[in-house]
Amino acid sequence: MSSSSPATIEDVARIAQVSIATVSRAIHTPEKVANSTRLKVNQAIAITGYTTNAMARSLRLGRSNMILVVAPDIGDPNFSNILVGLENEARAHGYGILIGHTQNDPQRGLEYLKFLNSNQAAGLILFTGILPFGHQSMTARLPPSVGVFEPVYNGGIPYVGVDDIEGARKAVDLLIAEGHRKIAFIGDSRTRLAYSRRRQGYDEGLDAAGVPPGDRLILEGDGTIESGRLALEQLFMRDTLPSAFMCVNDQTAIGVMIGLGARGYDIPTDFSVTGFDDVPQATFMTPSLTTIRQPRTAIGKSSMALLLELLSGSEPPEAEILLTPDLIVRNSVSTPARRFLKK
Repeated sequence: MSSSSPATIEDVARIAQVSIATVSRAIHTPEKVANSTRLKVNQAIAITGYTTNAMARSLRLGRSNMILVVAPDIGDPNFSNILVGLENEARAHGYGILIGHTQNDPQRGLEYLKFLNSNQAAGLILFTGILPFGHQSMTARLPPSVGVFEPVYNGGIPYVGVDDIEGARKAVDLLIAEGHRKIAFIGDSRTRLAYSRRRQGYDEGLDAAGVPPGDRLILEGDGTIESGRLALEQLFMRDTLPSAFMCVNDQTAIGVMIGLGARGYDIPTDFSVTGFDDVPQATFMTPSLTTIRQPRTAIGKSSMALLLELLSGSEPPEAEILLTPDLIVRNSVSTPARRFLKK
């Protein structure tokens, strides 16, 4: 499809591998379309950009029963389970879901902002953690909105997510209980509030254990597998190694584990590794990854319930609703290797 040509309903139908009539039903009467089919159509809409042009012209339901869910990466393992909770709660109250996929592109985020300003959606669920900068006139006209998974950095929007600080403390406390003192934190970030909160939990845990700041290893990262692998390489180049790695998420932890395996190290005999999120891959790693589980479906349900309260005209009872995470102990953590115990 030419990038200069506006997306058509035929483009959406071709990518979703459904009929044009099915696409139309998914847009206008989503409750009459199977969940799996509606998800395929919404993904095709996001890929083609149809959401921001032709859909805006074709929707005739106004703001009455459609919620726009804007996410940076619909392939994120956390997204689908949160979406289940969102959609189930929305459908129970007569609302449909539209998915906007920004692909971490600020221009796409701005297009969805314009879409919202055209009054085509009743409310917004925002996964991106940020609103486009420099567009105060449009952000001031947003419909009722809730941030999910990532606190909204610059929007003053109510947030529903996991208690990142508590989750990080649980991971640190486990490593400390196993005898680790030199624990690296991989994935620090100045812009992602969820990551900075996990760093805060890491620091609080080590403070409580009496580990001085000078004995801590902090490396930045963007939450990807590659960032975990690169952080590991940096530590080897510095010749300053921890006995355990506390990673900001499971993807980062997987990158660390891949890097250690490539160097011939055994986990957890040589190093211990923890993650955060409990994505499906965590179970299938060798060894399986000890991590912090987010109650993703419950987060989705709670965030939609909050948005529905806002749509009814109620004020949110609190700026944040934080759900309790669970520590999932698997096989990637044990006592420190002897070379660390001797120091």
